[in-house]
Amino acid sequence: MLTATILLPLMTGLVVLALPRDRPGLARRVALGGAVLTLAAALTLWAGLEPGGGDLQWRTTLPWIPSVGAAYDVAVGGLSLSLILLTAVLLTAVMVYALPGHDRAHAHAFLFLLLATGLIGLFAARDLLLFYLFFEVGLVPMYFIVGIWGGERRRYAALKFFLYTRAGSLAMLLGFLALYLAMEPHTFSLPAIARAKPLDGPSLAGSLAFLALLAGFGVKLPVVPLHNWLPDAHVEAPTEGSVVLAGLQLKMGGYGMLAVLLPVLPETTSRFGWLLVALALASLLYGALAALAQTDMKRLVAYTSVNHMGFVTLGVAVMAMAGGEGARQLAFNGAAAQMVSHGLLTGGMFLMVGMLQHRAGTREIGHFGGLIGAMPAFSGLLGLLAFGSLGLPGLSGFIAEFQAIGAALQLSAWVAGIAVLAVLVTTAVYLRLVTGLLMGRVPPHAPPLAPLTASEAWSAGGLAALSLGVGTLPAVLLALLDGTTAALAHLP
Repeated sequence: MLTATILLPLMTGLVVLALPRDRPGLARRVALGGAVLTLAAALTLWAGLEPGGGDLQWRTTLPWIPSVGAAYDVAVGGLSLSLILLTAVLLTAVMVYALPGHDRAHAHAFLFLLLATGLIGLFAARDLLLFYLFFEVGLVPMYFIVGIWGGERRRYAALKFFLYTRAGSLAMLLGFLALYLAMEPHTFSLPAIARAKPLDGPSLAGSLAFLALLAGFGVKLPVVPLHNWLPDAHVEAPTEGSVVLAGLQLKMGGYGMLAVLLPVLPETTSRFGWLLVALALASLLYGALAALAQTDMKRLVAYTSVNHMGFVTLGVAVMAMAGGEGARQLAFNGAAAQMVSHGLLTGGMFLMVGMLQHRAGTREIGHFGGLIGAMPAFSGLLGLLAFGSLGLPGLSGFIAEFQAIGAALQLSAWVAGIAVLAVLVTTAVYLRLVTGLLMGRVPPHAPPLAPLTASEAWSAGGLAALSLGVGTLPAVLLALLDGTTAALAHLP
């Protein structure tokens, strides 16, 4: 069942490519059907998950490259399944949003479906070489999505995105090879390496492996100063590309830190905890302050992603440095919930910005005003997503940030205080955005704006509803994470 979930988007994409080129509407509907089936398969995995059963459920292991100790080894636990569900949800939202689009519909749908297979496979992989393969499959389609359907500077942004992420993935591969060579017999099996921890400890080899993995995962998260590719990629990407880039691809880095870096190098990660704290606080503050300075809505939301994902790095740092299991569990739950929450809220925010740009031809905040009267449905959705992003109680952002800051408080009051300051600046960012768009008078030069279409309302509304659901019933998500939380909280 897990393999079927991984391959279903790819199989749907191949069917789409075989459809007649003069039937773009049919291609869009088939792609949407494949996305819905993928979501149904992911929900089936969730229904069959055994509570407290650990991270190796629905496991399938087959020989792949026996000569180098690599296998097709996939399984899921609470963390990986929550991100697989997020992937299926955002893939469905993107396909609903893109349903009316006819521009190279076959290639467009295929690239998103291929990307989904890479992401689901990455979150399920329990072999480091297989992890690397799916990591690359999850990256390459975005290069073409930005380069073909992006804005005026799309080629520059696509090249910058690919060079940064390619450098990061090669650094990650070097870390994997170091772990592989340190195992006897050599193997890429993640469970075996996590049990043996061959490079963990005060050694040069362990430190270099840690830095290689941190660089690889840090580029994708992204952490400051490895974030430089992100604003350009978001600004030039098409709306649906920005949704997937922020909502899913950034989670590749966070998942790698939680599911690979911490289990295989716990003591080394603890020794470098000061570095993780510094990177987290820099990301939190820089992302918020940079967002506050923006007038382009898309660039503003892009910089808030740097801020929001800083909570994931902070959670990893607390897990590595905290002495008590309670603090570790709180930190993990905060980091994992932030990845899910950010995917829903920021994915929705990029959809809202894209809707405005499509109607008005601009993303400048100063060109809008009074939308609460002109577009009430749009304004309601935007307000819900924005208040969720600034951490309002009752929405998913609060659940994630509250736990991350609570865990940081057990590590250091100063660290928690700086994190709270970053939240305050982020609040100012979103209040400025909401005030500028929804309140005041409609500018005299503003064109008339059409109300939301059905596809727009369903795509963004679904993400807002899920954020509200997580915010009001967080126990559902936290129960899913319990097995992974317990395993990581017991790390030395």
